[in-house]
Order: sequence, then structure tokens, then C-alpha cells
Amino acid sequence: MSTDSPKEQTRTYDGWMKARGFARRGIVACAALVILAAGCGDPNKTDAQLGLNAQQASGRRVFEHYCAACHNAYSSSGSKGPSLKKLYRKQFLPSGLPANNRFVEQTIVNGRGMMPPEGDALDQEQLDDLVAYLHTL
Repeated sequence: MSTDSPKEQTRTYDGWMKARGFARRGIVACAALVILAAGCGDPNKTDAQLGLNAQQASGRRVFEHYCAACHNAYSSSGSKGPSLKKLYRKQFLPSGLPANNRFVEQTIVNGRGMMPPEGDALDQEQLDDLVAYLHTL
């Protein structure tokens, strides 16, 4: 049982609630920063900073030229098309097809839905480089 007067108990409780609210806001702010940093990645990093080998770096340039206008590589949110972040870590592609090289390449070459076909624009080496890069996302 507390020996503090009711007025003293109220002051203590009010101080506790204010401190708790401040701490909660701080935790929420820190969590938001962590989520933002983890979810976005940094498209301005160099190939070396991203740990890309020569083939993946070449694929990154192909991606920037042909894909980046519609697809985000380092963000979970899509642009005009779905995000490609963690593309190969998922069981299925946004189309519902299995997430494997065969169906990714097929989608790039032939298009699907609103995605235009890029088969005439890319040679086999560019396609291979692009797929190698997509594995890094």
C-alpha cells in the first residue's frame, strides 16, 4: 500500500504517463527509420558497394536502361509494374508463375499483361546479365 497522498500519486502517475508517451514516440520514430532504411536500399550505391560481380554489374546497367522506368529494384513498392526486390526469394512471380530463371526470362522476352516484350531489344548476353542481376535483389 502506498503512503503517498492522492495528490502526490497523481503527480507521479502523470509524470510516468508523460515519460511513457515520450519513450513510445522515440521507439516509433526509431522503428520507422529502421524500416525505411531496410525497405529502400540505395540505388545510388556503386556496383562494388552492392557486391556485384562483372556480369551482375552489366545486368544492373541493362535493368536501369530497360526496366527501371516501371520496376523498382531496391524498394518493396512498385512503380508502374511490380517491385522486383527479392524476386527470386519468393515462391511465385507476380504473375503467379514459379519464380525461376525459365519464367523470368520468358516474361522478359515475351512480355506479360501490361509489360511489353523486350526480346527484340536484348541479346542473349544482356538477358543472362539481367537475370544474374535480378538474383541479387
